[in-house]
Amino acid sequence: MADKRILHMLSPLKHMSPFDVNMALDAGFDAVLPYTSVTLDEVNGLVQDAIFSRPPNDGVKTGFFFAGKDAILALDMMEKARAAMVPPFVVSLFADPAGSFTTAAAMVAVAEKVLRTEKKTTLKGKHVSVFGATGVVGFCAAVIAALEGAHVTLVGHDGPDRVRRSCDEIQKRFGVRTSFADGSTQALKTHLLGQSEITFCAGRAGTRILSAAELKATKNLMIAGDVNAVPPAGVEGLDLFASGALIAGTHVMGIGPLAIGNVKYQTEAGLFGEMIKAAQPVSFDFRDAFALARKLAG
Repeated sequence: MADKRILHMLSPLKHMSPFDVNMALDAGFDAVLPYTSVTLDEVNGLVQDAIFSRPPNDGVKTGFFFAGKDAILALDMMEKARAAMVPPFVVSLFADPAGSFTTAAAMVAVAEKVLRTEKKTTLKGKHVSVFGATGVVGFCAAVIAALEGAHVTLVGHDGPDRVRRSCDEIQKRFGVRTSFADGSTQALKTHLLGQSEITFCAGRAGTRILSAAELKATKNLMIAGDVNAVPPAGVEGLDLFASGALIAGTHVMGIGPLAIGNVKYQTEAGLFGEMIKAAQPVSFDFRDAFALARKLAG
């Protein structure tokens, strides 16, 4: 009897995301096992318990997925899992906490496509502001854009302190510099938009971040993207399906949450699919998500 494709899903939270469970099963895993309230110190034991249950040549049929709502913790869990393996007993790994890696990858990839097709340019050297940057999607989008050579500013809705710490973490972890700014007032937001060519909004669902008037007042802003599909829109006037269309009454091209979501869905499903089809164990994080998302975005 053929061995099953099994995915162990680890989360530090009380519940595993039903979204991710559904995605993994629909992608083709035979069994998906959620583990919740998992601490970093417990990862080693869980991984070793799994790897020694199957012969080395069947290790590729076992995978671990790292969930939660903390990008750094998910990456730390992934590193713990990698360190726990004892070659030739090796399994596949995939981190996508709160879907943030695939969502951020999709947002940046769609923006890159719009820049290339509409402006004949790339992200490199562009000034990018990220609202909702202390959240996991905003944080990841900032890292991806910075790694692509953009000048990224993380904007704090409650002052500069938390985004300052995020910038320090990005520098420490990924070796790229980002800036931080206070976006707690309309005047401060307007000033930041005036210095931006691209802006990404990744705030809480149902939270208005930018108004059409603020967009209209900018001179250099080319693109505004938003991942919030729950009314009111994070960016006023942005169509849910926009993929480069002008936001009504402005000169700014919009990237809507459902245009982002379409690429995000394909990216997560695609990486699960690659885990299932792989001949050797694989390991995926936000960098791999972006590589696939930019292919899917076209």
